[in-house]
Amino acid sequence: MTHPAPLSRREVLRLLSAGVAGSALLPHLAQAASAAAPTATVLPRIERMGLQLYTVRAALAKDIEGTIAAIAKIGITELEFFNPFGKDVAWWNALLTKHNLTAPSSHEALPKTDNDWGPIFDRAHGMGHKLVVVPYVGDEYRGSKANWQRLAERLDTGAQKAKAAGLQFAYHNHDFEFAPVDGTTGYEIITTQTDGNAVKLELDLYWTVKAAQDPLALVRRWPNRIVAVHVKDAGPAPERKMTEVGAGTIDFKTILATGRTQGLQHWFIEHDNPTDPIASITASAAALKTL
Repeated sequence: MTHPAPLSRREVLRLLSAGVAGSALLPHLAQAASAAAPTATVLPRIERMGLQLYTVRAALAKDIEGTIAAIAKIGITELEFFNPFGKDVAWWNALLTKHNLTAPSSHEALPKTDNDWGPIFDRAHGMGHKLVVVPYVGDEYRGSKANWQRLAERLDTGAQKAKAAGLQFAYHNHDFEFAPVDGTTGYEIITTQTDGNAVKLELDLYWTVKAAQDPLALVRRWPNRIVAVHVKDAGPAPERKMTEVGAGTIDFKTILATGRTQGLQHWFIEHDNPTDPIASITASAAALKTL
C-alpha cells in the first residue's frame, strides 16, 4: 500500500478552503495532526530510592552492619552520608558493595577555612560521592544580611574548589533561611548571590513547607539547580508536624515529576526524629513507589 505524502497544516487548510472532499484528505489530516501534536514527557515510576542516614543515626551507632542490611531490604538503593561512624573508606565500600548500595552524596560541614576542603573532597572520591552538600550553618552566618553574604562567598569558593576536584556542590536548607532579614532572606541571598552553575541546591521539602514556602514554586524558579531533595512530609498548619511521606500534606508527585524534568537527580527519604526509624523508612519508601 502506498501512503500519501504528508501535507503541512497550511496545505491542508488551503485544500479545504478550495472545497476538496474531506474524505480524500483524511489520511493527510491524520498525518498532519500527528506531526503537530507535542510529545508528552513520560517519566518512569520512582524506583531508585535514596535515604539520608541521619534518619538512622541512633541505630548506626549501635549496629552499622545490621542497620545497613535492614535499609537495603526495604529497597533503598542510594545513601546520603553525614558521618562515617569511625569506619574508613575501604570498610564502607565493602559493606555497600555487599548490599548493592551506592553513596552518591554526603553532608559535609563548612570547614573552618576555604583551604580545608581538600581532605573532605578526597574522602568523597574514595566513597564514590558525586555530590557534597553543606547541610547547616551556625549563627555566625545568620541573623544579618552581611552574615548571609559572607556565607554566599564561602559557598562560591567551596563550589569552585569542588568543581576543580570533579565534584558537584550544593547547599541544604532548613526553615531559618527563609526568615526575613534586612529586607531579604538568607535563601534569597544564597540563591541570587552565588554562581548558580556551581552552587546547586538540595531542597528539604519539609523545612521549606515549615517555613510557609511553596516548594513547587522554588522548583520551578530554579530549573537545573535543585539537584536533590529531602522527602519527608508535613502535617497540617499551624504545627506542621514532621511525618512520613504520604501521611501529610506535601504533593510529592507533582514536585518530583516537575523536578525530574529539569535536573533533579536524587530524592532522599529522611525523618529527623522517627519513633521507629526502620518503620518510618519503610512507610515513606512504600509511598514513593506509588508515584
